[in-house]
Amino acid sequence: MKKSSLFTKIIAYTFLIAVCIASVYPFYWMFIGSTLSDSEIFQFPPKLLPSSGFMDNLTGLAASAPIWKGLGNSLFISIVFTISTLYLCAIAGYAFAKYEFKGKNVLFFVVLLTMMLPAQVTLIPLFKMVIGLGWQNQPQAVILPALANAFGVFFMRQNMLGIPTEMIEAARIDGASEISIFHKIILPTSLPSLAALGILSFIEQWGNYLWPLIILQERESTTLPVLLSMLVAPGQVVQYGQVLAGAVVSIVPVLILFLLLQKYFIAGIYGGSVKG
Repeated sequence: MKKSSLFTKIIAYTFLIAVCIASVYPFYWMFIGSTLSDSEIFQFPPKLLPSSGFMDNLTGLAASAPIWKGLGNSLFISIVFTISTLYLCAIAGYAFAKYEFKGKNVLFFVVLLTMMLPAQVTLIPLFKMVIGLGWQNQPQAVILPALANAFGVFFMRQNMLGIPTEMIEAARIDGASEISIFHKIILPTSLPSLAALGILSFIEQWGNYLWPLIILQERESTTLPVLLSMLVAPGQVVQYGQVLAGAVVSIVPVLILFLLLQKYFIAGIYGGSVKG
């Protein structure tokens, strides 16, 4: 029985180690490849240790594409989108969780129905609307259409259902206004769920490709993912070292955000499992 248990553990740990290596290796190769020249990237056997070519690749990338402008555009759009989404979703989630008003359940059901609508269906009418407003090649064309999304509203509602109603009633008895209750009680209490939704929203907008490709057609106004895709367009010589260097630049902000908020992330995700 003990031998069988030991064998099972060996198989389990072997499988987990293999899965871990398969998950981490693409990122490891991306970092290693960003330090190599194109000839070194394709040599066999492959080099598995970093070289000294990262700055050369980064300099060449900056010369062939406005990479820093694209990075700035992506940061601005993602940060403004994330902050705005968190605030609006928190307000809507609080209203659905703690207020009683006529048609609340029907309205919430309609919000959930929008999650089932493919984003591609709205591209043409949204494009016409944005062009009509004169927002082409402007950051608001990417930021505003996706604000207060249904998932964020649902996620915040589920978390706020766990906030004791008695605490809110006590604040009202003490004379606190509704907006004061929201800012001084609800938001601080919901910090883990806000952090979790913030990470998900930032990553969603940071990797957004299709809509910025359509509406941000000038290279100086477009985002980093679109710029990187232009480096591997058909009919041109691809500098893979530069592409990998750009991929490293693009992943660093996401890693920093996750490392800063990781202690809140799990708590926020589990908080969303509260049912009401």
